[in-house]
Amino acid sequence: MHFSIPETESRSGDSGGSAYVAYNIHVNGVLHCRVRYSQLLGLHEQLRKEYGANVLPAFPPKKLFSLTPAEVEQRREQLEKYMQAVRQDPLLGSSETFNSFLRRAQQETQQVPTEEVSLEVLLSNGQKVLVNVLTSDQTEDVLEAVAAKLDLPDDLIGYFSLFLVREKEDGAFSFVRKLQEFELPYVSVTSLRSQEYKIVLRKSYWDSAYDDDVMENRVGLNLLYAQTVSDIERGWILVTKQHRQLKSLQEKVSKKEFLRLAQTLRHYGYLRFDACVADFPEKDCPVVVSAGNSELSLQLRLPGQQLREGSFRVTRMRCWRVTSSVPLPSGGTSSPGRGRGEVRLELAFEYLMSKDRLQWVTITSPQAIMMSICLQSMVDELMVKKSGGSIRKMLRRRVGGTLRRSDSQQAVKSPPLLESPDASRDTMVKLSSKLSAVSLRGIGTPSTDASASDVHGNFAFEGIGDEDL
Repeated sequence: MHFSIPETESRSGDSGGSAYVAYNIHVNGVLHCRVRYSQLLGLHEQLRKEYGANVLPAFPPKKLFSLTPAEVEQRREQLEKYMQAVRQDPLLGSSETFNSFLRRAQQETQQVPTEEVSLEVLLSNGQKVLVNVLTSDQTEDVLEAVAAKLDLPDDLIGYFSLFLVREKEDGAFSFVRKLQEFELPYVSVTSLRSQEYKIVLRKSYWDSAYDDDVMENRVGLNLLYAQTVSDIERGWILVTKQHRQLKSLQEKVSKKEFLRLAQTLRHYGYLRFDACVADFPEKDCPVVVSAGNSELSLQLRLPGQQLREGSFRVTRMRCWRVTSSVPLPSGGTSSPGRGRGEVRLELAFEYLMSKDRLQWVTITSPQAIMMSICLQSMVDELMVKKSGGSIRKMLRRRVGGTLRRSDSQQAVKSPPLLESPDASRDTMVKLSSKLSAVSLRGIGTPSTDASASDVHGNFAFEGIGDEDL
């Protein structure tokens, strides 16, 4: 997830007291909560007690006197880097201390009292599932409530996730993000104050081999079937000569046979994004990006040519990053508080085009952060599969009133970002020993350029072999 603190606010203190600075924390460009420096300092101190000072990133120090505008801006930048670093750390970012802080702050900022409400969750086919939840229920609580309503077994809950989507005029869904453990789904969707935004239940894995686990159960089979039919109808799954056979299986209600045939089709199980632009194979090229099967697929139609597709395997991406920029208003200057243009988001990944050539490919899209999340989850899944793990029990369990992750969920956590790979991994063949003509920048020593501060090192890249080239 992309944390940012793009702006600050001067606010009056309680009961007409002295003014203070409030920091707006945005997640994927959307306001999540508003906090004071003292609250973030309290979070830092709590994390320090639990994990030790050596684990935590640097936190901006206290000041004895009031801050100047320049110092306020400097502190904002330092706090933004701090929040990003904590979230990217697999230990700190998954801690209940960090996540519960963000959930409380979200509820307080949106001024939503804790009470029981009805929340509407959609299935992929548009069917509505109404669940009774508390406004303070976190993502996992809501997911469990939906599963209970559908009679989905506990050991299959980890195969599904809740997604925040925007319903477009034609009824199609534009995926905004996967709902995370640090947010309250009811607050997240209602705070956007638009009926366009919905919560959708969809499978959360990429390898179709896991379908066998889900299809063993009647409810799991129905959910997969509904999603696949919907993806075919909206054109996400590419069907060529199989239309008649698929229709026949639908009429017979042969769901398993339908799914087996669908698994052979291109883009089965992929998540499709809105049309955007990329710099590959040429600058400002209109493309449609899909994520699935451990790859990003770019479909493009060049002038005078048929539809073409380029596939980028996640194992050949050395790293990737998401960058944001705000176009300056006309006149070329910007000042605090003045109107700004919309944020421009870019996903860039460094790809091994051939044995001796790495090349950056950039995709400009409002959904760039969601694409990055998909890449990371693909890597997580590959690493779990390589270690012999399973996603069957990727569900956090309540133990003695507290939450802890199961052993399988522990295995899913991403390797530390921006940290050098563990040399003890003998099972992985390092690419650097194979490619003498390629210069690989050390992931542990990122460039001092600010744009490289959010580089996600891809540990699945280490395992690439000659057969992949």
